[in-house]
Parts: sequence; structure tokens; C-alpha cells
Amino acid sequence: MKSRVTALEVAERAGVSQSAVSRVFTPGASASEKTAAKVRRAAMELGYRPNILARAMVSGKSRMIGLLVAYLNNQFYPEVLEKLSNALQAKGYHVLVFMAPQIAGDIDHVIQEILDYQVDGIVAASVALSSELTNRCEEAGVPVVLFNRAQSGDNFSAVTSDNVSGGRKLAEFLVAGGHEKIGYIAGWEDASTQRDREFGFRAGIEMAGQQIVAREVGNFAHLQAAEAARRMFDRPDHPDAVFACNDHMAFAVMDVLRFELGLSVPGDVSVVGYDDVPNAAWPAYNLTTVRQSANRMVAETVAILVDQIENQNKEPRRIALDGPLKVRGSARIPEGWKT
Repeated sequence: MKSRVTALEVAERAGVSQSAVSRVFTPGASASEKTAAKVRRAAMELGYRPNILARAMVSGKSRMIGLLVAYLNNQFYPEVLEKLSNALQAKGYHVLVFMAPQIAGDIDHVIQEILDYQVDGIVAASVALSSELTNRCEEAGVPVVLFNRAQSGDNFSAVTSDNVSGGRKLAEFLVAGGHEKIGYIAGWEDASTQRDREFGFRAGIEMAGQQIVAREVGNFAHLQAAEAARRMFDRPDHPDAVFACNDHMAFAVMDVLRFELGLSVPGDVSVVGYDDVPNAAWPAYNLTTVRQSANRMVAETVAILVDQIENQNKEPRRIALDGPLKVRGSARIPEGWKT
């Protein structure tokens, strides 16, 4: 078996000190361009690869971030995963992705596995954490930032869109379009995104003196949203507009209305969603929706997490970013409405 090339051998080949080799391969450390070029050339010639795990044992920092994700079916999350990975790598961190169920009580073993990897921080995307789990991470000195999810409690940071405001905007848009029979298809009931969007939507509907006439649950899942749409529209007095709590469900609703029930969108029924994933702008859907800015949410998440890791800033931060209403062709556009 070929023996592993050492940093000392690279230093001798490059004509520099061993500490210079270490600086070249340590994210954030300083080394002149001339020194870095010599070291990397010598490393390539010798086939040297820095031992990241050994460096982590010495420094006490793994430069790894655990990203906990509940599901990737919703197009919003693959996009976010890519952006988070790129942004953290630009800061010198590497991402380990872990899949987990949405229910807090079922993810204890996943959190323990993440901690076993000696990660420097955790981003939990649409995952609920129990107070016991957040306390365990806090005791381990591992900061946690919730992404697109909020929880009660003051000991963790969270980055979301302003879901209450977004829900209200959709209600005002549908009411302004003259709709009087408005339905709602909910996401997973325990999710803060679901609760806040429905709260804002109901507030906007009630402000206009109306009530939601039909409500079903789609659990943020395509097939369940399709079933919810079948139940909601299996009656002659069905809604003339429906808000599906995210775009992933809205696509399912539109497919059922058009291809199974023979209804026109938006001629017979207006459909709106939430997220503004890439497919929302496709001509096949042309979905009116509230945009969640993945770029801004990722930037805030990375800034908070890196600050807590590198500056040991334990002050939790809660950020709710306003999302604009993107008006397209899936819903009746109110007269005079500025698109």
C-alpha cells in the first residue's frame, strides 16, 4: 500500500515551512499567492491530500455543517439545498445532508448522528425540534438555525418569510378579484408556515366580511393535495377560488381541476399558491403566488450561523422576510390591479 504523503514532504518539495503548507490548505488562513502556488504545485506532483479530520481534531473545529431536511419533493428545497451548500462552502464549510421526518419526537436519533460527526452548526429546514433536542445542541456548543420554520421558545434562531403578511396579500388579491366562495388547502398542521399562512389568509378574508367556505388538508404533499381538491370540489356549490398553502400542492390542485373535473383555471376557479418555485412561472401553470426569496433567506441563515460559530454569538435572531405577490394567469386579476 502506498504510504500517505505528508505535509512535511510537500514543504520540502516546495521549499517552504510546514506551517506554510498548513496555512495554504486551511480555509481563512493567509498565505501569499507565490507561496500558495508553490505549495499547490508540490502537492499535485506528490499526490498530497490534506487530512481534514486530523486538522479538526487539532483545531476542535470540523468546518462541517449538518443540514437536516424533512423532504425534497417540494422544489423549493432542492434549490435551497444547492444555495446553502454553495454559500457555506464559500465560507470554508462543508455540508452534510441528513433526511428526517417532520415530527420532532422522531428525529432524536438523527440529531444524535449529526452531533456524532462533530459538526460546527446545524441548519434545520422545515423540521420541528423539541426543546430537549435544542437543549442538547446548546449543551454541545452547536448552534442551530431553523430555516423556513419557526417555533416557540427563545433559545434558537429562525429565518422565514413573513408568512402572515403573505397569506393576507393572497386574501386581499382574491377578494379584490370578486371571489365570494374561497377555499383553503392546508399544509402539515404542526408547521409554523402552515399556521401563519392560514392565519394571515383568514384575517384578510374576514377583513372583507367573508369566511373561508371550504377547508381541506394536503400536508404539503402532491398526492394528498390532489385528494383534498377532489373532496373540496365534489359538490355543485364548490369554491370559485382556492389558496393551496404551497406551490407544490397548488400544481396538484390545478391538475385535478383541469384534467379530471374539466374546470377552467381561472375561468371557473382561481388558484393561488406560496413559494414561487421555478415551475410556477412555466406556461403550463402560470401560477399566481407569493415569492419566498431563497437567496435572501439563505444569506441571512448563513450569516447568523457563521456569526454564532466563529464569534460565539449566542444571541438568537428571528428574521421574517417580506415576500412579494407574483401575479400571473392562474387567478382572476382584479380590474386596475398593478401586476
